[in-house]
Amino acid sequence: MKQYYVYILECSDKSYYTGITNNIERRLVEHKLGLQKDSYTFVRRPLKLVFCTDFLDPNQAIAFEKQVKGWTRAKKEAIINDNWDKLKALAECKNETSHKGFDSAQPDDDN
Repeated sequence: MKQYYVYILECSDKSYYTGITNNIERRLVEHKLGLQKDSYTFVRRPLKLVFCTDFLDPNQAIAFEKQVKGWTRAKKEAIINDNWDKLKALAECKNETSHKGFDSAQPDDDN
């Protein structure tokens, strides 16, 4: 059965690159050699693999990659550091307009 990998690379500028592959060893070599000059990682080498997880279902791998790409740096660092339990707290809205500031629904003002 084929495996699919979602991985995160730390780039030389300390940014993160998230990708997906069905051959992690080959893909890491491709990144490190800089085979695609127009890729995000080309000018950010050297690269370091900081996270990798595998899936048997390619659709689950694709969905997880898309999810992680949309995450904040803090959420990515939580999974890099194996702190999955921090994800919920990091996902909470913390600005003043958050729904948490309201006790109940408020009526519309009909002025």
